[in-house]
Amino acid sequence: MFIKNLPHKTVERLSQYRRALLMILSKEKTHVFSHEIAQMLHITPVQVRRDLMLIGYSGNLRKGYDIKELIELIGRIIDSERGQRVAVVGLGNLGKAIISYFKGKRSKLAIIAAFDVNPEKINRVYDGVACYHINQMTDVIKQHNISIGIISVPSEQAPEIAETMVLAGIKGILNFTPKPLNVPPFVYLEEYDMITSLEKVAFFAKKNDERFK
Repeated sequence: MFIKNLPHKTVERLSQYRRALLMILSKEKTHVFSHEIAQMLHITPVQVRRDLMLIGYSGNLRKGYDIKELIELIGRIIDSERGQRVAVVGLGNLGKAIISYFKGKRSKLAIIAAFDVNPEKINRVYDGVACYHINQMTDVIKQHNISIGIISVPSEQAPEIAETMVLAGIKGILNFTPKPLNVPPFVYLEEYDMITSLEKVAFFAKKNDERFK
């Protein structure tokens, strides 16, 4: 199932909704209201209802949303029916943490390969993921039909890694370096700069500290 022109932020929130719904489901609840989801994610109930209307889902006024039904619908929208394979480039502390954290989290999304230049890491397996030399990246990506790449290398290496990924057939890149990347329009790029995020948190923490003194 694919919904055309779904806003990027809505897709991001749908993933968050699914995570929240799975948590609620684990507490043996069958239905949930928009305000309960909103409270967990620190957004408004109106935003939740608006997003769910975009994917054609409405709840019961008396009972709320059917949790299992909504989880399945979000899965049909976000996930690929045959699944997607992911590669991590750069097996420093961050790369290893990404592999470890993501293991088993999603059935339709699997990290199956990692790449590095350190001879002590090559030909080893980390949480079930084999590490190859970075020179093998193109061949491994094509051989295993990998469509998503995660970049966690030193920032100066990121543009070259991204270019290699694109030429190998990668269709989506998650960049964890502070180096802005340029990719063709047929490749989706998500850039996450931890320093910028931390500075944003620091700014608002300072603001609140001054406000509530």
